[in-house]
Amino acid sequence: MSTLAAGFPSRDTHAETSLPFEEFIESLWPEARDKFGVSRATFDTAIKGLKPDLSLPDLAVEGQTRQVRQAEFTRAPSEYLDSAYLGRLSSTGRGLANKYKAQLDQIESRFGVERAIVLAIFGRETAFGAYTPPHDAIRVLATQAWTGRRKERFHDEFLYALKLLEQGVPRAKMRASWAGAMGLTQFLPSEFFSHTHDFGGDGYADLFDSVPDALASAARQLKNHGWIRDLEWGYEIVIPQTADCAMEGPDGARTFQEWIGLGFRRVGGRPWPDGIANSQAYLMSPAGAHGPSFLVTDNFKAIREYNTSDLYATFVGNLADRIRGGGNFATPWRPIGPQKTAIIRAVQEGLKARGHPITVIDGFIGSNTRREAGQFQRSNGMTVDCWPSETLVRKLSPN
Repeated sequence: MSTLAAGFPSRDTHAETSLPFEEFIESLWPEARDKFGVSRATFDTAIKGLKPDLSLPDLAVEGQTRQVRQAEFTRAPSEYLDSAYLGRLSSTGRGLANKYKAQLDQIESRFGVERAIVLAIFGRETAFGAYTPPHDAIRVLATQAWTGRRKERFHDEFLYALKLLEQGVPRAKMRASWAGAMGLTQFLPSEFFSHTHDFGGDGYADLFDSVPDALASAARQLKNHGWIRDLEWGYEIVIPQTADCAMEGPDGARTFQEWIGLGFRRVGGRPWPDGIANSQAYLMSPAGAHGPSFLVTDNFKAIREYNTSDLYATFVGNLADRIRGGGNFATPWRPIGPQKTAIIRAVQEGLKARGHPITVIDGFIGSNTRREAGQFQRSNGMTVDCWPSETLVRKLSPN
């Protein structure tokens, strides 16, 4: 018998859900038992008194405007990649590199992921453990599985979270982001069963309290996502006058030798490292023409698998560079204001209406939107900055 509290909103309140919250959660019991090995006692304890958290972003609730809180999707690149914050994190990261040198030696040897990258993940995700996510993972994942805009994804994540409880993880430890990521290096529940590594050898990969376990698990996840040993994440470059940011994106990948032949060079005249001529790279300009541009490698893609944002991966890459002794970007990030979802969506709709290959209209700006915006600007005699703006919206308007 379900121990859920009564008094939840009806299905009429949540038009995009097929069942009221308590019925939906109870309907997951057979799958939790049969596929995830969750006992009835664990299930009932987890859902006792459980109520949905309708303050979460990215919910499909009738009459509620979509909220997006992930910083890589709401703040301008110049704000997200704040140099002062990166500097503070890099100082802490260098200290941790010394403190955990022996463990990082082993992690680097086993997984082939350079220590500064692993530390940068740790720094970006929880400020090296200084930040504790505010949400109860069970409540967050139950809500997102019930009425989230990506509820199909969160369905299994909720069940994996129950499995963690079944295996003895204390619920009090399971503090999560609004999307359900947990631990020092922020793993989704399913990732606890596919990417963790028990560095300490005690039979349990503790991502909540063990820094070595968390670092090793982050390295394993990157390796599982295709990390290539001894390859940099990317290089800040100068785009030649014969090219522009509209060449951006993974679909335009070339070898470094080909990029160099087109006139692309590293900032400050820095030499290219030996041995990369035949490695693949693509152009990435996270602020369009309003900030630095990079030639990024397959390892940048691996970081994006950890969090699918160009800004996130750029943050991690630069923080790693700083931990190794590097500094700020050579090209400044010009202030362009926050990323306004309505403008981005209008640009995506306008580009799609004109035949550009925009497959998803979501109000988020990624390399595909930037590239297609730049190509439209180029073909219409506009200044090519590859960035959604009100001017671009007006130009795309059929009126």
